[in-house]
Amino acid sequence: MSSLPETRSRLPEVSAQKRREILALEPTPERHAALLLSLGFAAAVERVGAEPARPAPGTAPLRAVAWNAQRCADPARAAEFLRASGADVFLLSELDVGMARSGQLHTARELADRLGCAGAYAVEFLELGLGDADEQARHAGAENALGFHGSAVLARRPLAAPEVLRVERGGRWFDGRLGERRVGSRIAVLCRVAFGDGELALAAVHLENHADPEERAAQLEAVLDRLDAFAPGLPALVGGDVNTHSLGRAELENPARLRDALASAPGRLLDPVPHEPLFALAERRGFEWRTANLRRTPTHRLRGRPVLQLDWFFARGLALTEPAVLSCGELSDHDAVALTVRPLGAG
Repeated sequence: MSSLPETRSRLPEVSAQKRREILALEPTPERHAALLLSLGFAAAVERVGAEPARPAPGTAPLRAVAWNAQRCADPARAAEFLRASGADVFLLSELDVGMARSGQLHTARELADRLGCAGAYAVEFLELGLGDADEQARHAGAENALGFHGSAVLARRPLAAPEVLRVERGGRWFDGRLGERRVGSRIAVLCRVAFGDGELALAAVHLENHADPEERAAQLEAVLDRLDAFAPGLPALVGGDVNTHSLGRAELENPARLRDALASAPGRLLDPVPHEPLFALAERRGFEWRTANLRRTPTHRLRGRPVLQLDWFFARGLALTEPAVLSCGELSDHDAVALTVRPLGAG
């Protein structure tokens, strides 16, 4: 493996000059929609890693990990963490490609190579700047080589038919009001892998944090709708950061309303289920989450304290065991969630 950063990607690239020109445009929703259509990355999926051998047919269990890697600034240590999980598939979000804050690395490719996985990577956002306020300060004067930020599925078995689904296209990050200038939207990366005597559909999801709970439910429903067409009749596993912080935009944007919401339901950050309709939606659609996750177990740290449960699995047509939360230390502000799945009826 080269010691130098690999910044190039097989995704449609947007030059640094073009990114500077976009920054100078008036940031209207109409202009964002046109850019998302024209820049070429919105529906693109890049294959990374090498094709592993196909597993022998049978009913062996499969271990899955879902993790928000928070930029994945240290792929070597991140790969060690994921390898230690013993997982077969990894549903990952917040992976940078060509960003100054993560050493200009292609982090999805780095992880796939280090783990011996096949992978599929898609762009969530084209970053027009250096990141959040802290990242802007730490990397002042630098420029992103590519500016991609996205999600991936990695697996120790061949991937079939990878694709990206944009779960919303509103462009709420385009004008910088949320602290960053971005072109893009939240996504899910879908694929199929060999499983038992057939296949398993996988979806790595990342839902919007600056949204109302009803919007997040609609975003998850878009993923489940696509799975019905993408993998009819197959067992399916959806996992990732679904941002179930239990709050809406009104509370996030108004400190007084936020204080009132937390005072009236002080346990909501750790138990978002009564406040997030996506859980009931998943059950109506035949997806199990109660036995797929450890309930009331934090997966996200806020100012260093583990207080939020944001990361979940949703499973259809599977036998589920050994849900866990895996501490990653300072590698990310999210810990990973893990789950073992078997075909229904398997011993």
